Amino acid sequence: MAKQMPKSKDYKKIFIVDDHPVFREGLVGLIKREADLTVCGEADTAGQALTDVERLNPDLMLVDIGLPGRSGLELIKDLRALRPEFAVLVISMHDETLYAERVLRAGGRGYIMKQEGPQKILRAVRQALDGQIYLSEKMSVRILDAFSGRRDRSNSPIARLTDRELEILQLIGEGKDSHLIARQLNLSFKTVDAHRGNIKGKLNLKSGTELICYAARWVETQQSVGK
Repeated sequence: MAKQMPKSKDYKKIFIVDDHPVFREGLVGLIKREADLTVCGEADTAGQALTDVERLNPDLMLVDIGLPGRSGLELIKDLRALRPEFAVLVISMHDETLYAERVLRAGGRGYIMKQEGPQKILRAVRQALDGQIYLSEKMSVRILDAFSGRRDRSNSPIARLTDRELEILQLIGEGKDSHLIARQLNLSFKTVDAHRGNIKGKLNLKSGTELICYAARWVETQQSVGK
């Protein structure tokens, strides 16, 4: 899937990881119009990205959260383990209030919503390339409030979930059972079942049926945020 397009060594190389071909094509066009940027490769899964990234050695990776199989959040952690200097910026439809802080903790250089305009996306790309963190003004204030103690970070039950639990909640909401989730995430059935129990406890849900209904409603909410 990767497509290498060599240009002058003065160009900053961008690698795009997104499973939506239309959005990926739009990003490629946006970046190629910039005199000092180029797209060195593309992938639609985390596995493909990990295969190609060391060979292509990009200056920045643009990653979506919602990838098939291994999530964008897990990809960032894998990349950091592989080579800590890899710079990653997340561009996603998922609610920044839920994911942006998790992305920073994982080692990403920022988070921008897909519905933002081209100029904001380019500004985020350039800040990440310059070694800075990019967040929307709303998220910057929210995170600063959290670190200064003006906001209780545990107010939202969802915020209390670990990254893995959040990923499993997403998959439950998409209609996947524990066996399918285990195969997709390369986990044992027992591990997934344990995570489901932890999620129910943290969300104060009494049964598996309540968990499925909650997860389905939450996924619908996330999708409406991204529209």
